[in-house]
Amino acid sequence: MEAMRFRRVRARGARAGPDRSQSMETTLKAVTIQAFGSPEGLAVIDLPAPAPGAGQVLIATEAIGVGGVDAVIRSGALAAYGFTEGHIPGGEVAGTVIAVGDDVDTSWIGQRVWAFTGVGGGYVEQAIAAIEEVLPLPASLSAVDAVTLGSSGVVAHFGLSHARFAPGESVLVRGAAGSIGIMTVQLAAHGGAGAVAVTTSSAERGERLRALGATHVLDRSGEGGADAPAGYDVIIDIVAGADMPSFFAKLNPNGRMVAVGAVGGQPPADFGMRMMAAFRKSMSFATFSADTVAGPERRAVRTEQFAAASRGALHTVVHEVLPLEQAVSAHRKMDAGEVFGRIVLTP
Repeated sequence: MEAMRFRRVRARGARAGPDRSQSMETTLKAVTIQAFGSPEGLAVIDLPAPAPGAGQVLIATEAIGVGGVDAVIRSGALAAYGFTEGHIPGGEVAGTVIAVGDDVDTSWIGQRVWAFTGVGGGYVEQAIAAIEEVLPLPASLSAVDAVTLGSSGVVAHFGLSHARFAPGESVLVRGAAGSIGIMTVQLAAHGGAGAVAVTTSSAERGERLRALGATHVLDRSGEGGADAPAGYDVIIDIVAGADMPSFFAKLNPNGRMVAVGAVGGQPPADFGMRMMAAFRKSMSFATFSADTVAGPERRAVRTEQFAAASRGALHTVVHEVLPLEQAVSAHRKMDAGEVFGRIVLTP
């Protein structure tokens, strides 16, 4: 998924450069990972106000999305990818451009925008983003809704495309209560799916997902729902983890499973044995990251989805809006499985 771009992002301090901005504070608040492990390892610190480099903008953040990948990075599970303590989490923000670097048109200053900051750098009062990862916001779309939809909608769209989903096919969304799952349910329903099943942890969540387009509600193991299909043409898996191999049994012949996330951790090393055991069903498995989608394509889909949300054709689900200083609380709720939709931080 787009949030899982494993490039190291360092905390950015002030650096020399032309002043092409409004006046800025000398310091800002940021949340860093002081110690891998529990949410208590997060801490609020002061940083020098940054300045954008060539091809970058500086955004006064109004809303910061809290994603599943943030929690995985915080846990230390991705240390092998180069993440170290001191990392600033957060991959998407929305707010107002207050400064631009060289090679960026000054007309961006003052614009409300959504931006992808990478695999970090978002839990801050002022965030740096490359101009090609910045998108103007429709006047009627709030900053909170923008960071709830911005990355998750693109992952849902291209994840279904990667699975070669076609109208009339049955779809199972594993781990549907998060923002990616919620968007996948809506897009599958809008795309004419013959059935849209979801795995979730409670009947109450199931009913909320039905209101968004789900037709069948299953428990976390994929069981339940007396009238649910016996198998599915497409499974979009946001969870992965130890139980992922058991879901191969729920694929129809020629069925496709696409993992767009791994919030439940890595699957067993021998997970492919389940597929080999059912060789004659011609099943397929793939991972999907939005890194493999060209920037202009992501931008076009995101623009379309922002417009759809503005007119009510797509629905964002915000679990809670918390101050930046309560990032620990946000991560506790995520670890406890309490979140339906997205938690958003505000400076």
